[in-house]
This record gives sequence, C-alpha cells and structure tokens, in this order.
Amino acid sequence: MAKNGDGNLHIAMLPWLAFGHIIPFLELAKLMAIKGHKISYLSTPRNIDRIPQIPKSLTSSIKFVKVDLPKVENLPENAESTKDLPLNKVKYLKIACDGFQEPVMDFLKTSSPDWIIYDFVTYWLGPLAAKHGVRTAYFSVFPAVLLGHAGYPEAMMHGHATLEDLTKKPSWVTFETDVRASLFQLSKNLSSDDGNVKVTDSYRLGATIHGCDAVFVRSSLDFEPEWLNLLNQLYKKPVIPTGLLPTTSDAENDPSWQFTKEWLDKHEKGSVVYIAFGTETKPNQYELTQLALGLELCGLPFYWVLIDQRGSSDNEVIELPNGFEERTRGRGVVCRTWAPQFKILNHDSVGGLLIHSGMSSVVEGFQLGKPLVLLPFMVDQGMIATYLVEKKMAYMVHRDDMDGSFEPETVADSLRLVFVKEEGKVYREKAKEMMALFGDRDVQDKCVDELVHFLENFSK
Repeated sequence: MAKNGDGNLHIAMLPWLAFGHIIPFLELAKLMAIKGHKISYLSTPRNIDRIPQIPKSLTSSIKFVKVDLPKVENLPENAESTKDLPLNKVKYLKIACDGFQEPVMDFLKTSSPDWIIYDFVTYWLGPLAAKHGVRTAYFSVFPAVLLGHAGYPEAMMHGHATLEDLTKKPSWVTFETDVRASLFQLSKNLSSDDGNVKVTDSYRLGATIHGCDAVFVRSSLDFEPEWLNLLNQLYKKPVIPTGLLPTTSDAENDPSWQFTKEWLDKHEKGSVVYIAFGTETKPNQYELTQLALGLELCGLPFYWVLIDQRGSSDNEVIELPNGFEERTRGRGVVCRTWAPQFKILNHDSVGGLLIHSGMSSVVEGFQLGKPLVLLPFMVDQGMIATYLVEKKMAYMVHRDDMDGSFEPETVADSLRLVFVKEEGKVYREKAKEMMALFGDRDVQDKCVDELVHFLENFSK
C-alpha cells in the first residue's frame, strides 16, 4: 500500500525519448492523476518543454522532473528525442539513456516513489529500483501482438533468431495468425543498428520484462484477447492492459489551425485523405516519390503532414517529384511542420487516413470512426498492420516482401477502394464499428480502475 498514509500512491514514470512513447505515458499519467495519485514524470529538459500542456486541474498532481541527458560521442547537440535524429543515430540516444542510471538512482533515494513505470530502453532499472524498495512496471506502448511475437524474455536476451525465423509464426504461438513483419522491414530495423551496438533492442526488451514486477500494455481484452493471454503464459507475472488511451484533444492553440480549417471547410464531407507517418518515420526518396505519384493519380483531395528532416544532423535530402505541389494545388496540402492531427481528423471533410500503422494514429483514426489505409515502414508497424488486416479492421497497401517496392497505382487503387468504391464499404462500416472499441471513455476508465487497483494492492 501507499507509504504516504493518505491512500494515494506516488508513481514515477520514465518513458523512452520518443514522442510515440512520451505522449502515451503522459496520457496514462493524466488518467492515474485523475484517480488521486501523485505522478513524477521524468524526461529531459527539452522534451518536457515540448510536451503538450496538461489540464490546469492536474498541475498539482503531475510534477515534471527534468533529467539532463549525458553527453555521448556522436550524439548531436540538443538531440533529446528520436525526432531530433536520423534513424542511424538513434543508437547514440540509447547509449545516452544508459547514463541515466545515476540521476534516476538519486531520484529514487530522495523521492521514494511507491512505483516507477518505465520503458524498454532503460532495461537496467528493475534491479536498481528493487534495491531501493521501489516496485516496477514496464509499460509497453506497443500492443500485445508485438510482445507476443518476441516471445520469452530470456530468449529475447540470449536467443539468436535469424531474419527468416522472424517472418514466420513463432512456435510458442498456438493459435492461427498471419501476423508478421516483412523482410524489408526487418532489414531496415537491423541496418539502423549496423552491428556495432553493445546492447540490442531485443536484449533491452527482454531484460526489462525479466526485471520488472508487472507488465502494462497499451491494449484491451476486446482488442487482443489471444495475445494478452499469451503474454500471461510467457511472462509468468501480472500483465495488465491499460486500455487503448484514446486522445482527449490537441491541447495547443495552433496558429495554423484557422488556415487548415478554412481549407478543410471547402471540401465535401468524407472526401479528404489525411496522410501522416508519425514523428519518427521518414520515407526514403523512393517511397516518397511512389507515394506522391499515387496521391496525384488517385484524384482525391489530401492533407499530407510530411516529415522530410529528422533533426539538423539529418543529411538525407528527400524531395517531392518535380512540379507535384503545383499540379495538386487546391486539391492537396503538404504541411512540413507539426499539425493538430486530432482536430484535423475530427473535421467532417476528412474521410480517412493513410498512415504508417503507429499505434497512436490507429487509435485516433478509429476513435473518430475513420477508415485506415496502412503503409508500414518498420517492424512494429508491419506487425500492427498485419494484425489489423487479419481482423478485417483496415486495408494495407501491397508492398514487395523482399525490397518493399510498390507502385503509385497500388496507392491510388487502395485509397479509391477504401474512400469511394462500393467494395470498400466494408472498411468504412468497420471504422464506425471501431469507435466503441477505441473511443469509449467508460471502457478506458474501467481499465484504469483495474490498473490502479492493482498498483494499490500489489505485494511481493
């Protein structure tokens, strides 16, 4: 039970330095704070400064604790999240995170939280916290399907799976499933590590799960019943779904919203394609060209949030096809800065999304009842995409399994199918059906009640 005598817990949170992790951790922090618990949210100064404002009613319950990022060779100045770095330099951010051990240990000593909820990169935290009598939970922002595919924690730490093994159904998965990553996605993930990494992502994840008291997963039993049950068998420790964490709103008053709203107002209900690949996924030149030509070919209006540079040290220049913006002017917008995604998706003229299959975008699309066209780039995205396709929730653009190639015509056909054609009505109807699963506040509240009950009553 809580140490502070008033029945409230003090819960510390330490997400991986990627906004696809920082924001779900923040959403969970807010939900636990609403239930009366005190939160210490740890991150680097620059990331805390970039976090969306929390509601005024929660400012006394959530304390942001700035932890300086240690200087590491090859890590560019001011790079404190993955959005500040090209993919091949993210490994240096992970090395810098390993330098958090001392400041985190000092925090645990001086603040004595009841729990610390942490991420897969800081794999050393479980045993460290245990020494100080602090209980630990790994919070996976990835759904259970990814963790289930990865298998036993000990095997993640010490196993040697081949690329081919990773594209097949694992032996420990006893139910039928087509969920898998493609070879081109696996190659992309491996090339970002280039073999010189002392601690692999697989080791970090395995050691994190092995060393914590409980595993929390951004999921729900209605969304992934088989995979959550599998995790209970694999981990032999409590596995608790946090709910899917639907977005509340874009907190910021974005000055560009007025222009965006006026542009959206000019288009018919359900006609606009919203395209975004999250803060961390940048297409290469080939992918960008094929995608742009596909958008041009499909004839539908579109709003495209395009990340074409990941931080100032990203030297890989990608450019839209010559004349693309002129040829699609009026019909399409290319936005190269942050956009208020939830507000845009909530507009009546937006008919659906073309996304990378990042979990936050999947949740936002479905909580608003918008159909999804999926174009995954990385392993986690490929797994989520194939799961959604298997469950007939979304449609995926076909890519070559080996090299990831795809044609502009495939993009155009996929969009027309899901947005316009009679055969695609099934996806439009399914998206409406998904609103209850992904956006129901009562369901989310029940998940948090169960999570909080566990935190309050857990004893070793």
